[in-house]
Amino acid sequence: MAQEQTTPDGPDLTQGISLADLADGRLVGRVGDQEVLVVQRGMEVFAVGSRCTHYQGPLAEGLVVDDTVRCPWHHACFDLRTGEALRAPALSPLACWSVEQRGGKFYVRERREAPAPRKAPAGAPDRVVIVGGGAAGFAAAEMLRRRDFAGSIVMLSDDSAPPVDRPNLSKDYLGGNAPEDWVPLRPGEFYAENRIDLRLKTNVTAIDTGRREVVTGSGQRIPYDRLLLATGAEPVRLSVPGADLPHVHRLRTLDDSRAIIKAAETARRAVIIGASFIGLEVAASLRARQIDVRVVAPEARPMEKIMGAQLGDFIRRLHEEHGVVFHLEDSVTSIDAGSVTLKSGGKLDADLVVVGIGVKPRLALAEQAGLAIDRGVSVNPYLETSVAGIFAAGDIARWPDPHSGEKIRVEHWVVAERQGQTAALNILGAQEKFAAVPFFWSQHYDVPINYVGHAEKWDEVEIEGDIAAKDCLLRFRRAGRVLAVASIYRDIQSLQAEAAMEQDASGSTGR
Repeated sequence: MAQEQTTPDGPDLTQGISLADLADGRLVGRVGDQEVLVVQRGMEVFAVGSRCTHYQGPLAEGLVVDDTVRCPWHHACFDLRTGEALRAPALSPLACWSVEQRGGKFYVRERREAPAPRKAPAGAPDRVVIVGGGAAGFAAAEMLRRRDFAGSIVMLSDDSAPPVDRPNLSKDYLGGNAPEDWVPLRPGEFYAENRIDLRLKTNVTAIDTGRREVVTGSGQRIPYDRLLLATGAEPVRLSVPGADLPHVHRLRTLDDSRAIIKAAETARRAVIIGASFIGLEVAASLRARQIDVRVVAPEARPMEKIMGAQLGDFIRRLHEEHGVVFHLEDSVTSIDAGSVTLKSGGKLDADLVVVGIGVKPRLALAEQAGLAIDRGVSVNPYLETSVAGIFAAGDIARWPDPHSGEKIRVEHWVVAERQGQTAALNILGAQEKFAAVPFFWSQHYDVPINYVGHAEKWDEVEIEGDIAAKDCLLRFRRAGRVLAVASIYRDIQSLQAEAAMEQDASGSTGR
């Protein structure tokens, strides 16, 4: 959630600063009513906006790597020379100011014009079709236009709403702490202004790879030169009597979140089925609305499979401190109008039920088209599928991860956005490997949990700091190698872990 802007303080940068003023190579000051971050790299000094354009994270507390600065909150990355948002989740650039060196001082001068878009290479395709209106699809369309792609972009989405900031649907928006106008990734006019033909409520039923056309449910055939599949995932359905009752909800779309908010206006007791990230974020949001919440899940502790036992126990205690009651190692066998029945034999009162038992990739379209499937759509390092000219990104893509040395599929928002960006560049012929380190964050009340890397299995968890004190970093190792790092309020170390994994794709340093 973005922070409200306040009047900037710090020195007036137009009056000049010396290198001695730049503690740790950076300083936050002001130019007029603008807060500006000054960063020293060698003998060069850069001046850029001080707040991440994603959720307004303080870039002065982030990490400088080469000529980039990374946000401490959600790991967006910006070019210090141009301000360009190089990596999601930020998509908008930072403002940049000119810096003049004179008499041993550096003076921040006028705000610079945004650089012209980089030209798309010669030989770029004429027609790009994107199937999916989520993180990957939107990021790809935005990057194509950012690279001055002049051809047509058709984005086909079966959703009723333009692309939205999906993490907010279970966090601040659902909890009543963010207005709905924060939820769209871009205002409605963005698509027309950028010549993106966004077609909502459009179901794609087939891909004709021979004729290079996609077929919609209405029978329309849309030609493409390059195709991006970004169909995402869908919630796993609960198969028990009563699962289709009107007070039983799932959460994936803006309409889903609106429906839960509407139900929460009159609900008094909610049951969350599943102790997933989505399930527990929903639990926290409903507690913010003063609703009694119980969580039913088959595992012995929440999120142990991803976060380990120690962090799983902490997450459970955190929710219990906020009034959530857990029914673990149990499941729901039926639902009626006012309660759910447990396998253990008990009943829980519930006038609102939210099912969060996981998601599954939407692979039917790829399977129909004859693309190679391996628990996801198989792609090469450039995110191209087994059929030339067709790319896949986001929740459906299984790619060769240079950090773990394995083929992996990850259902995380930032990964989907970054893959969409890389796919767009490769659609334009860049031949850029997708080598970003997987990253996600989860928010539980006032506690953010960051996670970098990917560890499906590990044989050791190294804990630095104090989990209970909400000040910790956990390293998940297998055979001595660090595969992933989870952290609470260790933002710089989380960024450093990400950078180290990038620099050493083999993971051999273990740091």
